[in-house]
Amino acid sequence: MHCLVQNCRMRLLVYLLLGFHTVTGWAAHGYALWDDMKYAPGFDHFAYVNPQALKGGDLRLVSNQRTSTFDKYNPFTIKGSAPAYLSSLMFDSLLTGSMDETAAGYGLLAEDVAVAPDRLSATFRIRPQARFHNGDPVLARDVKHSFDTLNGPLVSPSYRSALEDVAGVDVLDERTLRYRFKKPNRELPLTVGGLPVFSHRWGEENGVAKPFDKVVMDIPIGSGPYKIGPVVFGRDVTYVRDPNYWARDLNVRKGTANFDRITVKIYKDNTARLEALKAGEFDLMRFFSAGDWARRVTGRRFDTGELAKTEFRHSLPTGFQSYVLNTRRDLLKDVRVREALGLAMDFEWMSRQMFYGAYQRVQGLFGNTDCQARDLPTAPELALLEPWRSKLPDAALGPMAQPPRTDGDSSLRENLRRAQKLLKDAGWEYRDGALRNAANQPLVLEFLDSNEGSARVVAPWSRNLEKIGVKLNFRPVDFSLYQQRLQKFEFDITSLAYGGTNNPGQEFADLFGSKAADQEDSGNHTGIKSPAVDALVTAMVSARSKAELLPACRALDRVIAHSHILIPQWSASTHRMAYNTWRLARPESMPAYSPGETWAIETWWAR
Repeated sequence: MHCLVQNCRMRLLVYLLLGFHTVTGWAAHGYALWDDMKYAPGFDHFAYVNPQALKGGDLRLVSNQRTSTFDKYNPFTIKGSAPAYLSSLMFDSLLTGSMDETAAGYGLLAEDVAVAPDRLSATFRIRPQARFHNGDPVLARDVKHSFDTLNGPLVSPSYRSALEDVAGVDVLDERTLRYRFKKPNRELPLTVGGLPVFSHRWGEENGVAKPFDKVVMDIPIGSGPYKIGPVVFGRDVTYVRDPNYWARDLNVRKGTANFDRITVKIYKDNTARLEALKAGEFDLMRFFSAGDWARRVTGRRFDTGELAKTEFRHSLPTGFQSYVLNTRRDLLKDVRVREALGLAMDFEWMSRQMFYGAYQRVQGLFGNTDCQARDLPTAPELALLEPWRSKLPDAALGPMAQPPRTDGDSSLRENLRRAQKLLKDAGWEYRDGALRNAANQPLVLEFLDSNEGSARVVAPWSRNLEKIGVKLNFRPVDFSLYQQRLQKFEFDITSLAYGGTNNPGQEFADLFGSKAADQEDSGNHTGIKSPAVDALVTAMVSARSKAELLPACRALDRVIAHSHILIPQWSASTHRMAYNTWRLARPESMPAYSPGETWAIETWWAR
């Protein structure tokens, strides 16, 4: 399953950072969205780490990226692919989050933070001991340089969307800077606080800076716990722990970055990765295939206990992994056509026959969070929706849309009958051997993917669509071409795994905003342009309390669901991981909001 592909890790980094929101006032050691930080000033370490964890040894990982190799060390520019995990291992930020709460950030590069009472600025003071890998101090000018670069034209537009309401940053002195905001915004102080910081010297040649899109194979100058070590292109990349890492004894870093070396091995396909795990070529692998997990995670090393097969239960939002319908395409502009396509998906059959009951159906944008819309809209939700009634599907002001089912009182036959009626109402009639519109066009769509193995999952949906006259052609392409086509929105339907959040904000302007719909390489793959959606995103971002946030995000949930631009897929409530128990030790329990293998990379240690 694809994430947001090109710049996927970068974009997800921004979205995770947007989960660190803020309140007004002063809190020297960090901020929390609803003023309920778990860790008080002066805390010693995060509760989920082992502060006495041994330092040393190595961790051997496998890259889950679709690319067979990487071609740059700059994870922020649009073109090319950077090595897995580079951003999180090499770049520190002013603030960092914890994995056992959902809406707080604590000082990392910044030793204290102040948000103005009017919420129009945030001031950060950088720790005197903060250092880049080359030994230079981290200064306010470097933070400003990083912000100006990420907010510029040579990186993914997702950053510009996230930073749209940031007016600028002022260097007040060598280690103090102030971000200015265009309007009060509950999330911006920790959005900017979570941006990766890199040296202004990165990409310089003879003291002259290159354009950032020309900074390709220049070794990043970050301040994180790891540097790039040995590299074998096409096979692996090794990150080496910086023994002089400036923050190694800081409370937010205690018990983390325990391995001397982290090697990320690259394999051409999933079968090769699985066989390499069984052969002992690497130490940990996260599984996304229910079939692999149920039937193929076996072998001698599992029998001896060297390899453990473990599911770690989490409390993360479900996200909204979906089939994405590109409304820029004429055949997909009519909401009735889009709804009909969704009615042909039989998740219950797939769950029984293909998924071993391992998944639950995705429910809207905000599953497993307080933002999830349910039943009928409340009065505050209706107050936000009513001004846009004429711009919305009529159903958006009624009960929350539910993915069609084929069990209990429901059946696939009845769903397909409903789909046929919707298509007929939209002007599609069966004639000359195909379902055709008034212009005599057949309803033929293309499903774009970079993995031929995905055809197995798409096939049941495709067969059901054939029963109502819709032809869905599966088109696998090389990953680089797949990236290019998604960047330019040259597809009918694809499949993307969108990360969830407990605290939605400005990132949804990139995912569903009208402006982003016309920006190449934005996150708005569906192409939706709706003033109602724009207004609801603004209402989420400007909410001053949870009581204001919830109606806005639930109203947005309803509008997107009833627009039928996403066909919900499935999610899992556990992280499935196999790991080498003879080489790795771990804390007793996983924090509730850990994003999978990140927990292992950050907090496990070598035996």
